[in-house]
Amino acid sequence: MNFELLHPADQLVMIMERIYQYGMTTTSGGNLSILDDDGDIWITPGGIDKGTLTRKDIICVRPDGTMIGIHKPSMELPFHASVYRKRPDVRAIIHAHPPALVAFSIVRKIPNTRIVPDAHVVCGEVGMAEYDLPGSIKLGDKIAAVFEKGVNTVMMENHGVVVAHKDLFNAFKSFETLEFCARLEIEASKLGNIVALSDKHVEMARNKQQVKMDEFVPNLRTSKEKEARRQMCDLIHRAYDQTLFTSTQGTFSQRLEGDSFLITPYMKDRKYMEIEDVVRIDRGMCELGKTPSRSVMLHKIIYEQHPEINSVIIAHPPNIMAFAVTGEEFDSRTIPESYLLLRYVKKIAFGSSFMQPQMVSQVINDRTPVILVENDSVIATGTSLLNAFDRLEVAEYSAKALIASKSIGSIVAINDKQVKEIDTAFNLK
Repeated sequence: MNFELLHPADQLVMIMERIYQYGMTTTSGGNLSILDDDGDIWITPGGIDKGTLTRKDIICVRPDGTMIGIHKPSMELPFHASVYRKRPDVRAIIHAHPPALVAFSIVRKIPNTRIVPDAHVVCGEVGMAEYDLPGSIKLGDKIAAVFEKGVNTVMMENHGVVVAHKDLFNAFKSFETLEFCARLEIEASKLGNIVALSDKHVEMARNKQQVKMDEFVPNLRTSKEKEARRQMCDLIHRAYDQTLFTSTQGTFSQRLEGDSFLITPYMKDRKYMEIEDVVRIDRGMCELGKTPSRSVMLHKIIYEQHPEINSVIIAHPPNIMAFAVTGEEFDSRTIPESYLLLRYVKKIAFGSSFMQPQMVSQVINDRTPVILVENDSVIATGTSLLNAFDRLEVAEYSAKALIASKSIGSIVAINDKQVKEIDTAFNLK
């Protein structure tokens, strides 16, 4: 889907639907706008249920102040207009109140975007605007003054966040990424001290190169490939809906036959991933005209070294990632299901996944089907796509339970005798 070709009203409805669906605003909260090429501002209405918004609800505000629509525009229109005046490069604005970001706004802190790679690049520098009355000219002036310094994201004291960008989808990516960082920092702080990426690590991630591959023209699409594409898209959508992925972060791959496999593309919106977006890799060559995930070589090496593995998933869910950004070790011996599916989860150094893929592949075995990469990701492997996805889900849910457990008592793991009983009963190696 080409999001940019959609009418501004349709874009606003689609993004507000996502923000509301994923609990990042309330029925009456939040507002979005787009400045189009004619100078018109398209903006969401005030006092209208954000959960049932339609294109007919969107208001068009002409440059002369004329308003076209069946509702009144959001009361925050003044600050949207002020930002557009002071930042000619900005064409879209998102304002909302996700709980994690609201928490930061209440304590008047900015989330750390340097605890995972790329977040700092996506969000850029984040500013802070002083508190003022919602909907007031003063608040608009304070927000616009921070944007005038060149930042694209502004936290608002005791309020929420505003993101401005060249288009609505890029604004949403920054908004979603900052909210992810906030949730991750909150969960990780419950475990222990958070370890941020050093300048060297940030530079390493920034210089991570897209793999150059020869291209081929597929002349055959087997039923197995078509089914695999459908299954991948279904589970990618599910992963996004469960916040295991963000819109552009998270990779699925699935083996087809021999040295052929399918993998998610680079920087395509996971929410609306379609079967034609999925990239086929054959004999180290890439399907013509497509760009695979930058982790494609790691997937290729894992498949070459592990004939028993038929799927690899790389993701960044906030609860299991809390263990990746702190010194805390993740222990799967909490309930039998966690141990059965995850066995012994190992943590490896940041940068390993793209600088030492051979080493990473060698860490994986029957006893370690899931790996945590410091400040980066969780890598789940499986005998099938569903098996790998199940492991990813169980890792995230187990991590969430462990973090919650710390607030109510001392964690008691399954002991060695009980582990041996499980090994024997389920014939584990």
